[in-house]
Amino acid sequence: MPFVGPRRRKVQKDAVDAAKSAGVDRIVYTSIVGAGHKDIDTYEVNDHVYTEAYIKETGLHYLFMRDSQYAEAMVSNYINAYTNTNNVLANNMGQGKMAYISRDDCAICAAHAAMSDWKDRVVDVNGAEPLTIEEYINIANEVTGHNVKYIEISDEELYKFFDSIGVPHTTEEMWAKTATNFPFCSDGMVTFGRAIRLGQMSTFTNDFEKLVGRKPISVKEIFEHMEEHLIGQRTSTED
Repeated sequence: MPFVGPRRRKVQKDAVDAAKSAGVDRIVYTSIVGAGHKDIDTYEVNDHVYTEAYIKETGLHYLFMRDSQYAEAMVSNYINAYTNTNNVLANNMGQGKMAYISRDDCAICAAHAAMSDWKDRVVDVNGAEPLTIEEYINIANEVTGHNVKYIEISDEELYKFFDSIGVPHTTEEMWAKTATNFPFCSDGMVTFGRAIRLGQMSTFTNDFEKLVGRKPISVKEIFEHMEEHLIGQRTSTED
């Protein structure tokens, strides 16, 4: 769902309560990388931390599918860099690492999880290799022939940029009016980038391969088939 914070937590709590009332034995919950880090504090990850804790409180069996960042989000950012921002991709991720994964692989992993007998454990749904954003861009440049450069900027500079193009700080502010053009909020983007920079989202395991039986698609393969990995129009504006 597009909203973050108390409304999202209530809806997810209601869904868990309904599942328990219906006699569900196990919940497969799509969470996010970093949810298990002791110092994590991001606008969106905090909701997943809350929901994971609540599911445990119910006594239901569970699988927490902690997806890494979608590679498609950064594919779109990469395309924007060479089409709109003079071959510059600027953000606050710095030298932090992320094992970028395709949404297709996340879906496949969740399907395998639902059919498995795994329970009461965390599944780290990571991509093929942990990469800094600069390493990610270099792979993309090699495949596409473009010459995008990465520039690290501060959290304050990133907020200032988002403010300049009309992106709201939270999903409570003018969301339905802005989500079509900007399917995110600046608190989400800035705090997510900060967590990557601080190494709070660098988890890398072979859980995907154990569950699915093959390695995840690499970033190189994603860019070789870039047209199949665009983020698309995916964000609901319903409140």
